[in-house]
Amino acid sequence: MENSKQMRTWLDDMKLDHPLVIAGPCSAETEEQVLKIAHDLIDTDVNYFRAGIWKPRTRPGMFEGVGAIGLKWLQKVKEETGLKTATEVANRAHVDLALEYDVDLLWIGARSTVSPFIVQEIADALEGTDKIVLVKNPVNPDLALWLGAVERLHTANIKNLGVIHRGFSTYEKTKYRNIPEWQMAVELQSKFPDLPIINDPSHITGKRDMIFDVCQTALDLNFDGLMVETHNDPDQAWSDAAQQVTPASLIQIMKDLKIRKVTDEEMDYNNKLSQLRAQIDMIDNQLIDILGKRMKTSDQIGALKKQRNVAVLQTNRWNTILGKMILEGEAKGLSEEFVLRLFKAIHQESINHQEKIVNA
Repeated sequence: MENSKQMRTWLDDMKLDHPLVIAGPCSAETEEQVLKIAHDLIDTDVNYFRAGIWKPRTRPGMFEGVGAIGLKWLQKVKEETGLKTATEVANRAHVDLALEYDVDLLWIGARSTVSPFIVQEIADALEGTDKIVLVKNPVNPDLALWLGAVERLHTANIKNLGVIHRGFSTYEKTKYRNIPEWQMAVELQSKFPDLPIINDPSHITGKRDMIFDVCQTALDLNFDGLMVETHNDPDQAWSDAAQQVTPASLIQIMKDLKIRKVTDEEMDYNNKLSQLRAQIDMIDNQLIDILGKRMKTSDQIGALKKQRNVAVLQTNRWNTILGKMILEGEAKGLSEEFVLRLFKAIHQESINHQEKIVNA
């Protein structure tokens, strides 16, 4: 992937005046449902109509997609609306069928990206194709694995490549279905600035009311497009009902988003500042999450101290922490004064948490 410029031609050729938009239902359910949604998306910012034909599920017995018959419905979408089509492929058989029905854009899902064997099988099946192929990040936050999948496809002489950022799985409960880990997407952008990156807010949030905010963050970070799951009756969807929006809601989201267009030739002050501020916002949110986790651990320590009738303030432990953090801070370019003020505030909040528990 030394010359990533080659990969950007498909997006450049589209000459869009807005970010790329891929939209449609999580799963194709019926021909009527697919065509209804597609017709509702005509004359909007949507460039590709997506629908899951084969749905890899965590456990057997759940709805796993309608299968190849759904590809005929996608063909009708293209014929009746003019929208280009997109679907996920997970093996050679899927690829062969998708190519037979002339699907325009294929993506490799997060569960497939984790397996070099699966990615290689798909790369071999697609070798030399001019179709657009996008790679979702693996379920775990592993940048090398993500890039490795792209490299396998590039080696197979597939030039119309891109990636989809859909967040990363975690055992921890957060407000997200999949934690964005924005810094990983930013790092990928910095290494391969000409590799198109599409954000998937539906899988990141798992909740439709959070989709706008994640879309805006993605655009502020200079993502090239969005993939938003869209359903004519989301509450009755056969899969991932909570994260799908109606076509009307999608149209409104696209209207409300602030698009800060950045060109390769010139990035003016305001656009650059907006991107940097978006990165600051991302890091600030991570700081709050980390501090929240620290205080939960302090609560557990407070409960242990109460059981053992131990004093909340342990001076020797505090001095050890402070000395260590001052040295760590200096290594990161932080002044001793700042580190002292920061950790004194954190320490005081920790004491407050523990005192509430000990004195309860």
